[in-house]
Amino acid sequence: MSCSVPDCAGLVVARGWCQHHYYKWYRYGDPLATVTKKPVEQRFWNKVNKNGPLAPGMDTPCWLWTRTSTDGYGYFSIGGKHIRAHRFSYSLAKGPIPPGHSIDHRCHTTLCVNPDHLRPVTPKESSENRGSNRRNRTGFRGVTMHQGKYKGQVGHHGKVIYVGMFDTADEAAEAVRAKRLELHTHNDLDRL
Repeated sequence: MSCSVPDCAGLVVARGWCQHHYYKWYRYGDPLATVTKKPVEQRFWNKVNKNGPLAPGMDTPCWLWTRTSTDGYGYFSIGGKHIRAHRFSYSLAKGPIPPGHSIDHRCHTTLCVNPDHLRPVTPKESSENRGSNRRNRTGFRGVTMHQGKYKGQVGHHGKVIYVGMFDTADEAAEAVRAKRLELHTHNDLDRL
């Protein structure tokens, strides 16, 4: 049996319509609905909340991705391909991502897609901007306990640079921060 829509030869699946016309009725309330696709940029920005929190050291609020999020990052779909939302946002606003670079969140908010909070970085520069490891018992990046003292160290160009042993975690943290300021170029948290 053919679809009841004039000039349609599709086979009936429900309500006298073929699958195509039944879907239009189900989705839009009209089997003859004309569907126009929104521009990609409009689809993207419709999924963004521009009233996010103000991150330390940032002048503008985070723009938070409100849709699909796995592993802490937002994803946007274009033509069946999934792209990280912050990478797409950067590309829209600033142009192509340089080869060999990733996009770093200066605000440390992985769901943020505010282009002003994003920058292209090399893997080394990205590691310089990391915060404290959640498993670190001292609460300070580069500071660990060793035989009742606080040991400070900094990673740089694949090597661990020993900063010293200290009586307090605060002393060690300040010495490690000073060493990172000396060696690193993308350690925004240390510069606040």
